[in-house]
Amino acid sequence: MWQPSERYPDPAIEVLDASFEKYRIFSAAVERLATGFRWAEGPAWFGDGRYLLWSDIPNDRIMKWEEETGAVSVFRKPSNFANGHTRDRQGRLVGCEHGGRRVVRTEYDGAITVIADRFQGRRLNSPNDVVVKSDGSVWFTDPAFGILGDYEGHRAQQELPLNVYRVDPATGEMDAVATELRGPNGLAFSPDERILYVVESRATPHRLIVAYDVGADGRTLSGKRVLVDAGPGGTPDGFRVDVDGNLWCGWGMGRAELDGVMVFSPAGRPIGRIALPERCANVCFGGRARNRLFMAASKSLYSIYVNTSGAAGG
Repeated sequence: MWQPSERYPDPAIEVLDASFEKYRIFSAAVERLATGFRWAEGPAWFGDGRYLLWSDIPNDRIMKWEEETGAVSVFRKPSNFANGHTRDRQGRLVGCEHGGRRVVRTEYDGAITVIADRFQGRRLNSPNDVVVKSDGSVWFTDPAFGILGDYEGHRAQQELPLNVYRVDPATGEMDAVATELRGPNGLAFSPDERILYVVESRATPHRLIVAYDVGADGRTLSGKRVLVDAGPGGTPDGFRVDVDGNLWCGWGMGRAELDGVMVFSPAGRPIGRIALPERCANVCFGGRARNRLFMAASKSLYSIYVNTSGAAGG
């Protein structure tokens, strides 16, 4: 059973490389903000409203936590088994739906706009995670996890390969920008948007985080390479990037002692770890200075203040 640390620094914050020391705040500890969910995923911060949204996928709902009061409520139910979320550059919620097999945007008045649900006439599999580039283009992964059964979506036949897609903000045209991945999952851009990172969660023998160079046209990818080999038992899922280019990655599932968040330098070197009692699926930065890391971890939502800020677009 989770208990908050009684002392500073919190022993759950592990320094794996001296370069991580500057990101740890001596008097900041892991806090559990809420619990009682079935599978927490896809956090997104709304600074203008001082609240966080995240998915509780099997319960088919999006949850809301309010910073000022700590109140937890249901933001949307049913959610079409929503998974990953982000905000676009106009501040609107953009989300992936397993049940709807689509990517949608919530307008200011609450109306739902479908961004993508088909490619070349065939239905998407189960969009998983999404980011919005500074040019307004929407990039998302489309594995088949949400159509494998009836727990986090609806069992269905896979119609498309497991791709990463880009949706043009002006035309709505959709391109498969990465097609050779085995189980594409979390994704994020480097702060300068010259690199796209993607979790390859069905790679063998180990799960991977791969990196691509983004072309000068801002829409094509090349130079695929392995940034992080998760090793035996390592399971990266969703992640976000800070202003220094470090990757803060939800981690765990293989072995309990690995559950939490792993932090990697832009070169892929492990530099820090946040130990949690649950497997962490995804994270985001929020708070007034975007220096609070929110961690959606299995049945609970956690947070910790860190001495860095999240890069734009996460």
